[in-house]
Amino acid sequence: MKRTLIVAGTLLLGAGAVMAQQEVAVEQDNLMRSQAKSLYDVMQKMSKGTIPYNQKAVDKAVDDLEASVAKISKTFEVNPKQDVVNAWYGASQKVWQNKADFDSKIPPVQKAIADVKGKIHNVASLKAAYTTINDRCNDCHETYRLKLK
Repeated sequence: MKRTLIVAGTLLLGAGAVMAQQEVAVEQDNLMRSQAKSLYDVMQKMSKGTIPYNQKAVDKAVDDLEASVAKISKTFEVNPKQDVVNAWYGASQKVWQNKADFDSKIPPVQKAIADVKGKIHNVASLKAAYTTINDRCNDCHETYRLKLK
């Protein structure tokens, strides 16, 4: 009876640890997805003319990016050592192997966002802003993002 309880308790602790790791991975994935929504689903599509230009949506996208980029370092403090189930992208283990370099990629993105904030007034300025921000995001993605599918 004691062995059964010990085994059951151990399994529950192990399952809890796996679930906690998956929660961390999901939190990281959700943060990146929210940024992708602002950058790609709003700014990129508007700059390409896929969706109509909407100043209010652009301003919200920039504000959302500004707020979420500030959360990257904290959100990626813990290495979940796994990817989100069925995710298209994941974080490379290099994030935690070289956390200082990973964190050093964040201020240039924040600067790019600050530099364009309040200066987007039409499709032409949106295209320039999108390129500026996207280039800084890609500086990190080239090293620290993995394509899973």
